[in-house]
Amino acid sequence: MPLFDHPAYDDHERVLFARDHRSGLRAVIAVHRTGPRNAMGGTRMWHYATEMDGIADALRLSQAMTYKSALAGLPFGGGKAVIFGDPGSDKTAALLRAMGNAVDTLGGRFVTGEDVGIAIDDVAVMRESTHHVLGGEGVDSDEPAAAGVLAAIRSGAQRVWGTPDLAGRTVAVQGLGKVGSFLCRMLADAGAHLLVADIRPDAVRRAVKEYDAREVASDDIATQPADIFAPCALGDVLTSTNVPRLKAKVVAGAANNQLSAPGVADLLRDSGILYAPDFIANGGGLINNAALLDGYDRARVLADCARIGDTLTEVFELAERNNTSTHNAATELARRRIRDL
Repeated sequence: MPLFDHPAYDDHERVLFARDHRSGLRAVIAVHRTGPRNAMGGTRMWHYATEMDGIADALRLSQAMTYKSALAGLPFGGGKAVIFGDPGSDKTAALLRAMGNAVDTLGGRFVTGEDVGIAIDDVAVMRESTHHVLGGEGVDSDEPAAAGVLAAIRSGAQRVWGTPDLAGRTVAVQGLGKVGSFLCRMLADAGAHLLVADIRPDAVRRAVKEYDAREVASDDIATQPADIFAPCALGDVLTSTNVPRLKAKVVAGAANNQLSAPGVADLLRDSGILYAPDFIANGGGLINNAALLDGYDRARVLADCARIGDTLTEVFELAERNNTSTHNAATELARRRIRDL
């Protein structure tokens, strides 16, 4: 399929393919919009089934970053970089430096950082060949990201049950990485009961021990009898097949690209499930990283993350007024804000 005809292509400003034979680097950088300042988005490394799967991921995620930035009130556009390969066996310092060189060719139009398969230490290696990276400044983005998801969950609870109080609510958390683990701690502190799933047994055991959570198989977590489903792993978790089997009344999590197709948002609405669009709910990490450019203040960052709930309230009301899905309402609101930049 020609790139310009790809369903995930949305008049992206720039799509760069990077190849370095010495290090083995194969990568794509998608810049959806640069905004008034530049485009921001992480670099991920993943063993995709096909190269087109990785290209599609970069296109979709970069667009989501533009919307995420606009809905977080930030003057940035969106971008995303994808490195093809297994981060456990293919990642080397030479490859990371080559990736830094690729980022540098964009001359600051794209600022990147950690993502799936790329850790803070990897970003530090990339910094050897480009200044256009964030991370490694001693400031983690995982807690702010989780705080934003918590605000999204509370906003959904307010809409569905008339109160943001989570005491006694059952929350099914899929994915116990750094953000998912922080979220579990926050939910437990709020008095919620936790169901947890992760492909790593040690992460599950830790959550069971620390938060009195109940373990659920990863394939079953989405359809558990819970009040809230929080997807915090990889995307495409909400499908036309599993949405009719969901028991939760609210879906809000940290994962990107949670909808396997745009039409799934309509299915969620028709099923009476309130969906917090992922590019709003998981905006806390971007809010944190943007603050690194302008004088970091942790208290201000967490306050800005809490306002994610206010943005979602606006989206929920817009969706109801327009008789549309929350995904469509969020996209409309984001496009309005982008036009106003």
